[in-house]
Amino acid sequence: MTTLLERADSAVRWGRALSFLVPYSTTLTVLNRVMGADRIQPMNRLLCIGMLKTVGVKWRSEVHPAVRDDESYVFAQNHINHLDFITMHNATPHFKQGVELETHFRYPFYGWFMSSRGTIPVPADKTKRTDAVREGMREEIARHHSILAFPEGTRTLDGTVGPFRTGIFFIARDLGLKVVPTAVTGMFEVMRKGSYLLRGGDVCVYCDEPVDFAGRNDDEVREGAEAVRSAIVARVEAHRAKVEGTR
Repeated sequence: MTTLLERADSAVRWGRALSFLVPYSTTLTVLNRVMGADRIQPMNRLLCIGMLKTVGVKWRSEVHPAVRDDESYVFAQNHINHLDFITMHNATPHFKQGVELETHFRYPFYGWFMSSRGTIPVPADKTKRTDAVREGMREEIARHHSILAFPEGTRTLDGTVGPFRTGIFFIARDLGLKVVPTAVTGMFEVMRKGSYLLRGGDVCVYCDEPVDFAGRNDDEVREGAEAVRSAIVARVEAHRAKVEGTR
């Protein structure tokens, strides 16, 4: 149960975050439409830095040396909260394009911003999703962009990594892409699904060794997806054990 002091602290953090996010993301939305997201990428990176600082997050990243700056990847990340994109975007210099339900583009400010930067829309009609996402990813890779995906499909409720949906991995195979296991630790303690409480904290983004999906048969794709999940689970569970040990 949260205390009055915790709720007051959270309110202050939300106030700082929103006072930064609303005008800055509105400006970026306009510039994305007018100039294109690639040309204002440094400003997008500043958005991520600013949001984490206003929330009170101490951020760092660890990237495997096999992750090349000049190669496009699918970054497969554990799904924690609405700050996931902002949390991991600056871990590497890649322009990372998200994959988002098209209905989310209706959300004020956040949805408008994500739509303006070219986020790949996922149709409400499930029968059309795979083809739509594949073509959207193909276009982004042609622009030398990378993809940020959340294979769990939903945010965690308890901090653990849920089962993976394999669709994104089959698309990676079809497009000849490597997948980077991307684990974020500490962000579950900052904000979690089902609660508006916002806390500060130490957050780390781990980008582990890429897994190549090119040329794999269907069974090998599933094995590769599990290998990616296992790498993420190892990072997350090590963090959870550390947190439990400090209590």
